[in-house]
Amino acid sequence: MEHNPAIREQAVLLLRRGVTNRAVAENLGVPRGTVGWWRHQDRKSRGETYEPLTDCPRCTGLDLDRPTYAYLLGLYLGDGHIISKYKQHHLSIFCDATWVGLIDAAEEAMHLVMRIPRVSRRQRQGCVEVQSHSTHWTCLFPQHGPGKKHERRIALEGWQQEIVDAHPWAFLRGLIHSDGCRVTNWTVRNGKRYEYPRYFFTNKSDDIRKLCTDTLTKVGVRWTVLARGSDPFNVSVARKDCVALMDAHIGPKY
Repeated sequence: MEHNPAIREQAVLLLRRGVTNRAVAENLGVPRGTVGWWRHQDRKSRGETYEPLTDCPRCTGLDLDRPTYAYLLGLYLGDGHIISKYKQHHLSIFCDATWVGLIDAAEEAMHLVMRIPRVSRRQRQGCVEVQSHSTHWTCLFPQHGPGKKHERRIALEGWQQEIVDAHPWAFLRGLIHSDGCRVTNWTVRNGKRYEYPRYFFTNKSDDIRKLCTDTLTKVGVRWTVLARGSDPFNVSVARKDCVALMDAHIGPKY
């Protein structure tokens, strides 16, 4: 569709003044895609290279919210992944749709770690995908790579390990909120039924489970490994004092 040259000229002037594509499109009654193309052509004609704004702490030297990052790292290692390819760059955390508080917490964590990228939610069958759109999430999560996380080596870099060591409970909270749970088990002794709470963390990656158990050990929580069939995928915390410690710092999902 051809547009009046005067409208295009007006749009370009507004764009050069810093008006957003959306605002220009709404004011002039032009599709946003067309406005974006005009912006691109104008920059190209002036030899201007577009560099999107970023507040990535690794690239800009800005302060990183370390406790929040530790939590988000746990979420990422559990139920997160990064898409980084042409015109698609975002961090996704998948949350069970029933855990409304977890969905809010994931969105808030993304926003606090980097405030500039757009954060959105996408409803999927039985879950909600929380997305934050930026090419710089790979800077903060260098564990990103091809294939599933449990099929490749996962190791923290030195700066990440320093954050986890400084904020172990935030990291554990992220792991439990993603791939863990607090349940009530029961058993029968001397004809009486006894109930007791228990925490589980379940992940197919040996490396990620070790990150979990190493951190549990550092905070004084005793754990065991329970096999699923012949696979030792489940980390269990069942001792009364350790469950109480987990409750004080993590608690059940909500």
